[in-house]
Amino acid sequence: MVLADLGRRINAAMADLTRSNVVDEKALDSMLKEICMALLESDVNVKLVSTLRANIKKKINLNDQAPGVNKRRLVQKTVFDELCALVDCQPENGDAPAFKAKKGRSNVIMFVGLQGAGKTTSCTKLALWYQRRGFKVGLVCADTFRAGAFDQLKQNATKAKVPYYGSYTETDPVAVAAAGVARFKSEKFDIIIVDTSGRHRQEQELFAEMVQISQAVKPDQTIMVLDASIGQAAESQSKAFKESSDFGAIILTKMDGHAKGGGAISAVAATRTPIVFVGTGEHIHDLEPFTPTQFISKLLGMGDIKGLVDHVKHMNLDQKETMKHIEQGIFTIRDLRDQMSNIMKMGPLSKMAGMIPGMSQLMGEVGEEESGKRLKRMMYIMDSMTEKELDSDGKVFVSEPTRLTRVAKGSGTTVREVEEVLSQQRTMARMVKQVGGKKPPRPKMKRLRA
Repeated sequence: MVLADLGRRINAAMADLTRSNVVDEKALDSMLKEICMALLESDVNVKLVSTLRANIKKKINLNDQAPGVNKRRLVQKTVFDELCALVDCQPENGDAPAFKAKKGRSNVIMFVGLQGAGKTTSCTKLALWYQRRGFKVGLVCADTFRAGAFDQLKQNATKAKVPYYGSYTETDPVAVAAAGVARFKSEKFDIIIVDTSGRHRQEQELFAEMVQISQAVKPDQTIMVLDASIGQAAESQSKAFKESSDFGAIILTKMDGHAKGGGAISAVAATRTPIVFVGTGEHIHDLEPFTPTQFISKLLGMGDIKGLVDHVKHMNLDQKETMKHIEQGIFTIRDLRDQMSNIMKMGPLSKMAGMIPGMSQLMGEVGEEESGKRLKRMMYIMDSMTEKELDSDGKVFVSEPTRLTRVAKGSGTTVREVEEVLSQQRTMARMVKQVGGKKPPRPKMKRLRA
């Protein structure tokens, strides 16, 4: 993930402070120096870093703290709050309120951004995100400049099962955008997403064209798609777009890469525009709503349980049978296989690990590739079992050890690996037994007569 190295370095600096015997000005300055260096090396603007340092020093002020105050806890909380403030842009008094789509009326959303930032893919991701929440969504391709732009949107929209509009013959993007929006409005679509051509701040003609499209479709929200990997250039580019299109939200893309990503944070602060979504992968489902506290929690390895719950909820995974077993205090090998299968459906392991407290550090030690291989081998082992073995609690392998050899040969693994899967199932079964299962009623004591 972008900024993963930054998160590790900030964590290490805070851990050094926690381990020190005395929390004084010297220890605090040493920690702040490490954090500021990490932010600067991640392409965060020097003015923002300087402000962050000054704010932390001002809020903590160790000399004025009461004797009973836990200074370590105070420092950790202040650093967390200031990092959240760095990526959080609350609308000011003069700003328009945050956009919220409403059903029963047409909401037009226009996308702008540099070429290659991932606008077309982000359009499809957002369309699918709204569609899953019950909105009637349509996509309009107003990018007549790039060869193959309509084909790409058409392919993405077909895959996501979202209606689309575009033209191979019309070369005027303003006419295509106006016609597409008019058509979807007449068909009572709730969300109409308009994809425009990628442009650069030096290309004045394309900027003028963007303004014309905006005037023609009158968008309720304009979103800038910002590549998290372009570094310090993000700030100047986003300022130029802000002056021309006055976008009201940002979608960060390519957050699953290994770029520094600090430039994107600088762009958010420079334009005072909130991030609404984060693209976390190439697949059409890889889009997450952005919440500053959850983002910083994941960055520092503290997890994002709320994000994980929401992700599972919208995956529509079939878990009825497993949940029924858990309520009864039962957990079979089949239940383990179903859970493993669901984890693999939920996306990259690194993405899931970032949402579970402590798991991101573990993933860093083993590596995503190795973890993925282990998971697949476990699936091969369970797929090589008979129906009777899958529906058992694993004791059948103890009474008949030859089954272990057969399953190992059938799955191309070793007997040891089969035993590890069975050990995993036993561990899960013990936990389920503690959580679920109906406890027998307590016997009533007979009252003794005096």
